[in-house]
Amino acid sequence: MAPDPFPFRYLAVDGPIGVGKTTLVEMLAARYEGVKMLEDAENPFLPEFYQDRPGVGFQTEIYFLLTRYKQQIDTVQQQELFQRLLLADYTFPKNRIFAYLNLADDELALFDKLFQLLEPQVPTPDLVLYLTADVETCMARIKKRSRSYEKQMASEYIAQLLDAYNHYFYHYSSTPLLVLDTRYLDFENRPEDFEELVHQLERPIKGTEYFVPTR
Repeated sequence: MAPDPFPFRYLAVDGPIGVGKTTLVEMLAARYEGVKMLEDAENPFLPEFYQDRPGVGFQTEIYFLLTRYKQQIDTVQQQELFQRLLLADYTFPKNRIFAYLNLADDELALFDKLFQLLEPQVPTPDLVLYLTADVETCMARIKKRSRSYEKQMASEYIAQLLDAYNHYFYHYSSTPLLVLDTRYLDFENRPEDFEELVHQLERPIKGTEYFVPTR
């Protein structure tokens, strides 16, 4: 059976670590026969970053910035991909969210100069899904996926990250935005949650809206 029509060509899912971005992208891609654009989590500087090694924060953020930029540009150049729904598990501005949290002022000034050169070349999604949760939910999901370099991640860092994401998306207006509180959702194990989201996505979304399950 062919999937139902979808009013977007490029949908991006964003949110803090452990909130369930990639899982949702995988499910939507399967439903709509879409093309996935998943960020590379194998940043070689991450293990040292989580061990709080001095100076590694800048290397970590620059690596992510350039890797995500190349991935976005490569996708744009392959125009045939846009004949199908494109689904990403991040938005390009997340680079700045993390940089403001992790870099010293002088590092941030240099990072921002590079970011401002690259961002105008990156495609803008037709819709962004912002997945949020609380610290306890994110930490439980991080623990469940058992990435070795995340074992030392502090709940204080996740709390700061949640605050930074909430601040960013509170002021967000670049695209239509659908906000989902994933504390009360389980797309992977409760099919009714996923089907209700799909139903909402199959209509135009304007401005900032909130996904509120009816159950």
